Amino acid sequence: MPSSQVSIPQTGDAPEAAVQVDDEERPARPLSGWVGTAVAVVAFVVALLVLWQVFRPLAQGSQFYLIIFLAGVLPLVFLSYRSGLRWLDRGDQPSFADWALAAVALVVCLYPVLPIDGGYNGFLDRQGLLDPRDVAMGAALLILVLEACRRTTGWVLPVVCLVFLGYGYYGGFLPQGWTIAHAGLDFSQIVDALYNSGSGFYGTPLDVAATYIVLFTIYGAVLDLSGAGRFFVDLSVAAFRRSRSAAGRTAVASGFLLGTVSGSGTATAVSVGAVTWPILRRAGYPPEQAGGMLAAAGVGAILSPPTLGAAAFIVAEYLEVSYLTVLGWAMIPTVLYYLGILLAVEIDARRYGVRPVEVEAASVWRLLARFGYHFSSLVAIVVLLAIGVSATRAVVYATALAFALSFLDRRGWLTPRRLFEALSAGVRGVLPVAAVCAAAGVITAVTTKTGLGSQLASLMVRGARAMSDNHTVVLALTVLFAAVALLLLGLAVPVTASFIIGWVIIGPALLALDVPAPAAAMFVFYFSVLSEVTPPTALAAVGASAITGGRTIPTMWQALKYALPAFLVPVAFVLTGPGEYLLGRGPALSVLWAAAVACLAVAGLAVATGGWVLGVGPADPVARVLAAAGGILLLYLHPVAIATGAVLLVAAVAVTLIHKRRQT
Repeated sequence: MPSSQVSIPQTGDAPEAAVQVDDEERPARPLSGWVGTAVAVVAFVVALLVLWQVFRPLAQGSQFYLIIFLAGVLPLVFLSYRSGLRWLDRGDQPSFADWALAAVALVVCLYPVLPIDGGYNGFLDRQGLLDPRDVAMGAALLILVLEACRRTTGWVLPVVCLVFLGYGYYGGFLPQGWTIAHAGLDFSQIVDALYNSGSGFYGTPLDVAATYIVLFTIYGAVLDLSGAGRFFVDLSVAAFRRSRSAAGRTAVASGFLLGTVSGSGTATAVSVGAVTWPILRRAGYPPEQAGGMLAAAGVGAILSPPTLGAAAFIVAEYLEVSYLTVLGWAMIPTVLYYLGILLAVEIDARRYGVRPVEVEAASVWRLLARFGYHFSSLVAIVVLLAIGVSATRAVVYATALAFALSFLDRRGWLTPRRLFEALSAGVRGVLPVAAVCAAAGVITAVTTKTGLGSQLASLMVRGARAMSDNHTVVLALTVLFAAVALLLLGLAVPVTASFIIGWVIIGPALLALDVPAPAAAMFVFYFSVLSEVTPPTALAAVGASAITGGRTIPTMWQALKYALPAFLVPVAFVLTGPGEYLLGRGPALSVLWAAAVACLAVAGLAVATGGWVLGVGPADPVARVLAAAGGILLLYLHPVAIATGAVLLVAAVAVTLIHKRRQT
């Protein structure tokens, strides 16, 4: 679930407070008074529309629904988010300009369905032949979508959209011998593609936001208000309170469990940090190491079933597979990701001489017996998907179950007022994603109309082939180019937009080299997500450093250290045929051996980054290099590479043992 707000009461040493943070976007206004009530009411009405659409879809079709949905959420963006311009903003209340933009947004969004010139059917009939008023309304909506995107995510994505628009308009002036040249589009053609087609504002990204993502944000809000977030953190504290590395394990487990509520990397890192940082500090963790751990664990929330990040829904939609299938693909990579973090936690506990910390907490069994029902709705989603229920209905039924179970704990009762708050918060949580998805429609529309995606993919592959004729080398170079491009892209734009842009440009390059579509899509997905821990704009690390008081850049590097195996595992998806086994695609025995080898590879990489062999002692530089080489070779998943990698790991352990005996 993307960009949802998580509010977790702090326990243990932390003062009673609530931590709220939005992932990937600028903070919303804390609206109050009649304005806050009005926004909440509109958001609640949109939530009812979304729920109605699940069981009684509007007869006019999907695009009609998307028009109504955008008309409901786009005006709320201008009321809920500041412009960032001092001369326009006036504190926490919307200015006259904000109200004006909201009113114009409502009109231009609803224009296609208004009873003017034949209404909605007449508007569709004018596709390709828009009249001047249609063009004016479409141009106004384009400006408003870009402004909404700027308010929620900053300047970068709107500028990227403007570059694509410029390419669409001026591409005809490029030398026709260039690969990326095209015939050129006039302004009315661009507006038509954006405003009156299935590939623009009302394309797949917004469709996913309006049908899947918003339902999961509503579910997350209901689950959170029912007390699930508090239970998940308390359970993590209770589970590890007696072990030497209890503090670190608690932070990681809390991040994983709380991610099922938030689906937001930064929100999870901050919320877990508010509770566990006092414990980590008492255990002896330096602020930067603790912040890196929290950031890496938080980002895992976007990678972890059953509530992956927003881009996972788009993966399912683009590949025309069920969401349950995407969850299946994510299972082994999630295990590998958290295995890497847990091994790093165990290593750091020894490197930094971490002390056991006694934390007052109820027993695990008592917590499970009293509050274990909070897991029920999460299990229900998977079970319902497995028996063939659609993802939209499955999450609605799970939300209803979470609502009913809330009455088992008086503190979490979802009274009519609190249910109203949950539904409203769920819609407000999706506002930034809706703005990003609508803006992403600019990129997909221009790419579709000009064929830019296939042209850039061809350039990438030709560049790799210019360096070698060997297919394996060409694939490896293309994967390297793609990984760097995705990481750089992720530094500037949110995960959802990064995936959409990466898929339309990098996806075709991988597919052209015979990489299976699921492996290519998950590769793009993981590298889009991992930009959250990549310096210099790792948002999760920034949020975690604010909690721990550590230096921001060192915290980012520590987060990168914890997440390093996750950068290499996706490469295995696309670099070799057996890499698909890590997505659970293939015979059961093949999947099991590939997963076992990958676990061994992650262990080797943990030794290389952490500088410690568990059960032996500190690893010197030679042992770390051997472990790194062994881990990388193991991920290649071919017999010779696996055998060589295993030998190198044994050598790393042997070198560490010899070094230890010499010191003693």
